[in-house]
Order: sequence, then structure tokens, then C-alpha cells
Amino acid sequence: MSNERRVLVHPDKQSLAGAVAARFLTKIIDVLEERGHADVCLTGGSMGSAVLQAIADSPARGTVDWSQITFWWGDERYLPHGDPERNDTQSKAALLDALQLDPAQVKSLPAPGEHADIQAAADAYAAELEAGAPEGARAPRFDITFLGVGEDGHIASLFPDHAGIRDTEHVVIAETDSPKPPSERLSLTLPIINASDRCWMVLAGPDKAGALGLALAGASTTSVPVAGVEGRRRTVFFVDQEAAAEVPTNLIAPSYYWTGEDDTSAGQ
Repeated sequence: MSNERRVLVHPDKQSLAGAVAARFLTKIIDVLEERGHADVCLTGGSMGSAVLQAIADSPARGTVDWSQITFWWGDERYLPHGDPERNDTQSKAALLDALQLDPAQVKSLPAPGEHADIQAAADAYAAELEAGAPEGARAPRFDITFLGVGEDGHIASLFPDHAGIRDTEHVVIAETDSPKPPSERLSLTLPIINASDRCWMVLAGPDKAGALGLALAGASTTSVPVAGVEGRRRTVFFVDQEAAAEVPTNLIAPSYYWTGEDDTSAGQ
């Protein structure tokens, strides 16, 4: 089982979103055929939503048995349910609402007022993750975990030089001093993210090039959190040309466009 990192480059944001959507639809069908069920961990941000919208728009959407997929989130802004800034609000608008899922398939992180405080909310989501995990595990082993990457290299709500990126004890942490508003967020910890079979980072734009280049050059996880992402089977960076500006050429997959034949090198 290989966990080699690969970088797949696409010309622009639109083609990037479409390619990731196509790969997701192909891979999730394989997972469902193999396991009968899938756990998928979603992210927010413009590219996260763009990928989900591309999935929603794909003619292949109807080939997936969506009733057998449980959706989780890697992090969330600690805002009321339905707030447009929440990741789950964006995900539902882009795709999930169109799938008419059973509410039990959609595992949103808590919102203010549901628990005594944000730490209690983190503990509650950790308990929900454990309830959905295989026996003896603390969380589901996500078949695919989507991650965005910030300009500073943060993933989920694990920020450079914050305590959360160093936390190996907890499943979910409460971030109360985010450098990006809002200050309060909930996030999976890096060990839980790295227990995923596949970690797929999707990023676009010249402002992401520096962080991606540092991550692939071996920067410290504490300083550049994305450098520490390593899925159990695959770790793939899906990027546009602008974000790939500082990526070593030996790490870039030979074709801009993914086909099923590429699956042996980057898509398992």
C-alpha cells in the first residue's frame, strides 16, 4: 500500500473542479462496490464548493448509490446552523440538498447553543465520530477526505504554530483564537485526518503556491500544517497551474488530465 504524494495539475479552476468531481464519482463507486458503504469527509471554501457543484452537475451523479454514503466535515466555523459562512451550509447548497439524503447520513458539527460551550461541542462531535467508527477506533476511517489549503498552509482549522496542529490526543479540538474570522472553530486533529484512506487536497490560485511548495519541500508540520497530511493509501494534491508554480517538477503527474488508467499511480 503506497502513500506517495502526487500532484495533478489542471489549467484552471473550472477544469480542476470538474476533474476532481469525475475522479470522486469513479472512486466512490469502487469503494461502494468493495465495502458497501462509504464515509466521506468534506471541506469548505470556494474550491470545496466548486467540486461539490461539479459533482451535482455531472451526468454520472445518478450512477452512485448515495444512500450508502455518510458525510462528515473536517472542520466548521462555530456559527449557527444555516449561517452562509458555515462549511455545511455551503456543502448542502452545492450538492447535499439535491441528493435528498436521510438526515442520519449528514453529520454536521455542532452549533452554538447546542452544548454548554465550544469544548463541550468538540467532545460531542468526537463522541459522534466514535459511534460511527469501527470497533476499537476513535473515528471512521474516511474513504476520502477533502481538504482545502490556506495561504498560510493551514488545513481544516489547524493553523501554523497553534496548539491544534500539535494535538495528538484528541479527535476534535476547539480552536478559540483563529487567525481568520470567526475566531471560534471546531476541527478534526491531524491524526484523525491522516487515518483517512485518501486525503485529497484541492487548491487553486497564485496565493496558494508558496504554501504548497513549502509543504512538498519538507517544511515542518507545525509551521506549514499541510506538510503533515498523509493518507493511509493516497495523498493527492489537485491544483491549477497558478498554484503549481513552486511544485518540484518530479512530483507532478505526467498528464494534466486524469483518466481511469492513472488510478494505479495516484487515485487508489
